[in-house]
Amino acid sequence: MDNKERNTLAITGLSHLLVHAVMLILPAILLVLQKHFGVGLATLGIIATANQFMFGIGAIPAGILEKKLGGRTLILLYQFGVIFSIIVIVLSKSLWVLTAGLMLLGLFSSIYHPAGLTVISRRVKAISKGMAFHGIMGSVGLAAGPIIGAGLTTINGWKFPYLILGIIFVILALATIIVIPSRKREPEAIDHIRPEQTNRKALLLYYGTIILVGLAFAGFTTFMPAHFALETRNVFSTLSDTLRGGLFTTLVLLSGIIGQFLGGILGEKYNKPKILLLVLFTNIPLLILIGFTNGISLVLFGILLGVTHFIWQPVGNSLIAQITHSKHRGLGYGISFFLSFGIGAFAAGIGGIIAENHGISSIFPVMALFLLPGILLVMPIIKILEKDN
Repeated sequence: MDNKERNTLAITGLSHLLVHAVMLILPAILLVLQKHFGVGLATLGIIATANQFMFGIGAIPAGILEKKLGGRTLILLYQFGVIFSIIVIVLSKSLWVLTAGLMLLGLFSSIYHPAGLTVISRRVKAISKGMAFHGIMGSVGLAAGPIIGAGLTTINGWKFPYLILGIIFVILALATIIVIPSRKREPEAIDHIRPEQTNRKALLLYYGTIILVGLAFAGFTTFMPAHFALETRNVFSTLSDTLRGGLFTTLVLLSGIIGQFLGGILGEKYNKPKILLLVLFTNIPLLILIGFTNGISLVLFGILLGVTHFIWQPVGNSLIAQITHSKHRGLGYGISFFLSFGIGAFAAGIGGIIAENHGISSIFPVMALFLLPGILLVMPIIKILEKDN
């Protein structure tokens, strides 16, 4: 791997880490916001849905613009947009202004994935391994978000974690300007994977699957901190609910690094759709078990879910590169991300309603049900790609 590839992975990796860290502050402070604003979990679930829907909706235009503006410009737009959004959040004094800031945060954050993933798919030769490193950094961000949100909130209030990450975003934006050359000075990117045409049947089936996976992911990540806070009071009981929920959620998401690593290795050696099918078969029972356990057992099942779920990301992102034409890949990633995070965002609102009527623990078996049809969608992809080969 040469210096250009290393620089590409460094900037995209750090950008990926921070986009997930800043987006997962909100789930970690839901119980704090509930008390601060005097609202129910259903209301906060709707706000979380708005935040996450915006996280998906901007991915499609970003995917289209990637071909015209280039990845560097879009990555900088994402970084400076997040900085502006954090300013709105930190200065907010009402729930309405906070909601507006969170929606802006989701919108500007949505720019990153189609830009970053397309850059990696075109500039890194070992694409599954490059996606795995990128995914590992995202998992670090996912793991860091809850503990940063919970820990810094405990120290100085719920605005403090946003402020600290805003400062880090300023540093990253300056580094991006310095390290990544502008488009005029940048040599033509070499696309290391060039399918002759887009495999529309396989891509549509994958898109259908990613909606279901996105629903499950949004549901369990939004309410996992609160679930852990309430169901692990017999473990580390001296910690506050907020800090304990953030700590155990961080542990679960940190285990996703193992999954990303495994996904990078497996994606280079084995049939990608078959790996995705295996992920679905393991995630369904684990989500059900998380809903029916507490204490140490809950934490252990959560860790297993973290490992198995995150195998999906490097394998799925590599599969998109395999079945989409290079000219349309940015859009391909944009649509995938919108379906996963934009449509998936509705699980947060659904989860809030379930939580108020049946308890937070009931959310996780429902998320498992979302994954069942995914099995029927992935199986034909295996046959389609085997036929083409």
